[in-house]
Formats: sequence, structure tokens, C-alpha cells
Amino acid sequence: MTASPFDHPYLSGLLGDEEISAFFSAEADIRAMLSFEAALAQAQAEHGVISKETAVRIAEICATFQPDVLALRHAVATDGVVIPELVRQLRKAIGGEAAEKVHYGATSQDVIDTSLMLRLKAVSDVLSKRLTKLSGSFDHLTRTQGTNRLMGHTRMQAAIPITVADRLSAWSSPLTDYRGRLNTTAFPLQFGGAAGTLEKLGDKASAVRSTVARNLGLSDRPQWQSQRATIADLAHLLSLISGSLGKFGQDIALLAQAGDEITLSGGGGSSVMPHKQNPVTAETLVSLARFNAVQLSAIHQSMVHEQERSGAAWTLEWMILPQMVIACGASLRLASTLVGQIRQLGAAGA
Repeated sequence: MTASPFDHPYLSGLLGDEEISAFFSAEADIRAMLSFEAALAQAQAEHGVISKETAVRIAEICATFQPDVLALRHAVATDGVVIPELVRQLRKAIGGEAAEKVHYGATSQDVIDTSLMLRLKAVSDVLSKRLTKLSGSFDHLTRTQGTNRLMGHTRMQAAIPITVADRLSAWSSPLTDYRGRLNTTAFPLQFGGAAGTLEKLGDKASAVRSTVARNLGLSDRPQWQSQRATIADLAHLLSLISGSLGKFGQDIALLAQAGDEITLSGGGGSSVMPHKQNPVTAETLVSLARFNAVQLSAIHQSMVHEQERSGAAWTLEWMILPQMVIACGASLRLASTLVGQIRQLGAAGA
């Protein structure tokens, strides 16, 4: 049982997003962490830090290794992070002299943050495609109903007549910018070693880091373990996306309240008033927008990393960021559904 509505047995039917949630599963995290360990060994072999045979053995085991997750759980309760136990199990599976070269020069945060970047990069591709789809749906509405008339409202009062295209532009115009920002976001490798200095790799540190980044398809950047602007920038963008979609949902709910300027299909039922079709999808977009807006402040709190590494601020990110990503994904999913439920918007020929 879970307390989160995003993977709750039935609340997730409204708020969840299985495609996005999969990137934050234990399995996805472990696979990404093992990808880091394999890429690190391969890069170190390329630059003569370890032997090629050792790197091959490490990569071979990482490709298929299945850790004891229950043991990982028990270890995290003591260590605060999963990596010490994961590396212990991995070394046992590798065996021989190669075992001691696993994780060489790295620290727990390198593995965990890099896993996050690998998964966020994949998530951003999904979100970008959903933004493209949603923009296309708004464009279709503009072509088919854009000349219809609506009453414009300012400060919740009737103002002057506008066209449906005017309202659609307000809903859709931010989406192109968000998609562009997602597509140009750099997802960096985190690799700094014990205190961010990569002291074990000496004069080969920069070259090894660059090669690891290349092997994983991430950008090469000096360690950022105590500088979390990358996380905060992405969280800000997630909140902007869900916020704009919340505005769309709020407008649709208000149009549905008046009832004479919109026709929707697929409204939600009432347990006591069977004649009602509640604007559930629109309302949920508003809730998700407000949820992400609140979580954003917590991400900004997590930027306060003391000295070379923080346990407290880092843990706060684990609690907040995945839910923000899922909420943003759910917003895009629901917004596409809501556009498809619009049968008539405005008055034709008015």
C-alpha cells in the first residue's frame, strides 16, 4: 500500500502516469546505476587506469546483475544510500581481482545522481513528444473552430467578444517554448569522487570523466554534487508546464459552468445527481498545477547543500522530484484527453 496518489491502487487512475512512473521504479534506477558502473570501468580502461580485461568483466556482470533488493532496503536504513550495499553485492558477483576495481574513484552520489540524469533525459523525450501531440491537437481545434465566437472575460467579468482562436492561442502558445527548453536541456554526468576532486584519478580525471559522459550520452561537466541548479531548473520547467495546463483546465471548467459556450463529452458521473457530467479532467489539471507549484518551493529548499555534500538536502530531492515529474506527465496526458473531449467551443457564425 502506498500513501502517494500517483501510484495508489485507485487514485492513480486519475492522477497516475504508468509510462512516466516506470522511470522511477527501483528496477529502472538499478539498471541506470549499473550502467554508470560499467561505463566508468570502460572509460578507466580506455585511459589506462584499469585493464581492459577488468573492464570487460565488470561490464559483463553489470549487464545482467540482479541485486538482492531486500538486502538493499535493509542497508539503506543504516547507510542512508543504496550504493555501499549494491557495490558489495556487485563485487561478490564479479569476483577475483576485477571486483576491487568496481566503483573505483567514484562515490555514492556519483552513481545516484547519474542514474537520475539518465532517467530524466529519457523522461524529457516522453514529455517533449506529448507537448508536440498536444500542440497539434490545439492546432486542429484552431483550424476547425477558430473562427467561432467567445465572450472574453477579464477579472471574471464579461469583457468583449473574442474568437476561439484567441483563447486557443493563450492555451497553446507557451507549449512550443516549453518543448524547446526541454529539447535543449543538458543532462550532465555527476562524477566527483569522495569530495568532488576526483583525487584517485590524478591527471587523468578530466579525460575519464569526459569519456564516461560520452559513453552514457550525458553532457560533461565538472562535479555539481553540491550545486543543484540543474535539478531546480528542471523542476521549474515542470511546474511551468503543469501550470499552463492548469490554466487550460481552469478555463474549461469555467466554460463548462456557464454551459452555453462549450460542449464536452466524457464528463465524470455523480453518485447522487445522475444528470451531471462533472469536468473531472479539467479540475485535475488545476490540482496538478497547484501541486507542482507547491513542490517547487521544496526543491528550492534542497539547493541549500552544506559544504561538499549534504544528506538532508539530497534526500529531500528524492521525496519531491519524482512526484513533480509524474504530475507533469499526468498533466500532459490529461490535457490531451481534455482537448479530445471538446465537441463544440464557442458559437459558430456569431
